[in-house]
Amino acid sequence: MAADGGGAALRALYAWLDSVPLSRPRRNVARDFSDGVLAAEVVKFFLPAMVQLHSYVPACSTAQKIGNWGLLNRKVLSKLNCCLPQDAIRQLVQGRPGAAERFLLLLRSRIQERLRQRKDPGVPAALGELSSMEPGDSKAGGGCTQESPKAAGAQKPPPGHSTSCLHPAEQEKALLLAQETIQILQLKVWRLEELLRLKNVRIDDLSRLLQEAQQR
Repeated sequence: MAADGGGAALRALYAWLDSVPLSRPRRNVARDFSDGVLAAEVVKFFLPAMVQLHSYVPACSTAQKIGNWGLLNRKVLSKLNCCLPQDAIRQLVQGRPGAAERFLLLLRSRIQERLRQRKDPGVPAALGELSSMEPGDSKAGGGCTQESPKAAGAQKPPPGHSTSCLHPAEQEKALLLAQETIQILQLKVWRLEELLRLKNVRIDDLSRLLQEAQQR
């Protein structure tokens, strides 16, 4: 069931990408997005004022790819609360499997949130707060403020009133914020997994060196 859900999410992501007139046809997402140019084009399509496409040069060299991503990170992604850590940029540049999809899922979420804020000024601009929240933070649920049982009992709604504290529009906004929280947590998990992988590689290297030293 989870695998099917992941496949559906990727199909929706690819359909979203195909709605953007990219300068290169989508063939292999990891390779297509490795130089950052198509990522800039995606943002340009939805938020034209944020990107100057002439600043991003199609590249094969690692140095130029990193330069493109660094510029995009500073000038564009930071304004969308979507800043990438250096290890994430390296994975994108190297075309690591899944790295581009994880980034694009986050980017799509940020773009959609920015577009919703423009259409409805009442949508809370809470992305910056969400990105810094840890699991368990009382603000991350996107719902009502928790109260003590005593306080809650003192504020029981009168008969005939709905017990829900959110109107339908507010419930939709809360759901969107909850989805944002999930995607942010997924990005944190991704970063932790990569750190764990690097740690394991380092342990293996040190173990090999120790064994070689003992055999001498």
